[in-house]
Amino acid sequence: MKKPSSRIRAEIAKLQEQLKQAETREAERIGRLALKAGLGEIEIDDSDLVAALEEIVGKFRKGSGRGRPAIAPVTSGPAAGQADPA
Repeated sequence: MKKPSSRIRAEIAKLQEQLKQAETREAERIGRLALKAGLGEIEIDDSDLVAALEEIVGKFRKGSGRGRPAIAPVTSGPAAGQADPA
C-alpha cells in the first residue's frame, strides 16, 4: 500500500529537522577545532578561508577515500635507519 502524501510530508519534515541538527553538530565541532587551531586569532577574508578549507578537504579526500589522509612511509631521518645529524 502506498503512503499518503501527508505522511510523506511528515517524514520529509522529520528528516529535514534531523539534517539541521546534524549540520549544527558538525558546525560546532568544526568551529571548536578551528578555534583550537588558532583560526579565531587571525584576520583572513572569508573567501580566502573558504578556499584554504576547500584545499584541505581535497587533500583529505584524496588520501584514503574515507575522510582521512593516507600516511606516507618515512623515507628519511633517524626512524628510517639514517644517523641523527646532531
